Amino acid sequence: MQQEHLHAIASCLQREAIAPEVFRRNIVVSGLNLLALKGKQFRIGNVVLEYTGLCHPCSKMETSLGPGGYNAMRGHGGITTRVVEAGDIALGDDVQACL
Repeated sequence: MQQEHLHAIASCLQREAIAPEVFRRNIVVSGLNLLALKGKQFRIGNVVLEYTGLCHPCSKMETSLGPGGYNAMRGHGGITTRVVEAGDIALGDDVQACL
């Protein structure tokens, strides 16, 4: 999920901010359009991931974020991936395209 979308979602719900963990996503990145990774493999830390699709919101967003949570998340849910090479990811690791 993109860090930049956290503020957009909070705005839709008329909140100042929402903690990243509320969104039920595993990784939050900044400064990168995740849609640019479509059809690609990329590395975070020493983990290689492959873009597999969009991560659409589910009804649990209504519970996590309150009324309107599902609609606020539409288009902002991030992406899904599959692990190509397992490893470790640390806070601050860059996202790098695989060649």
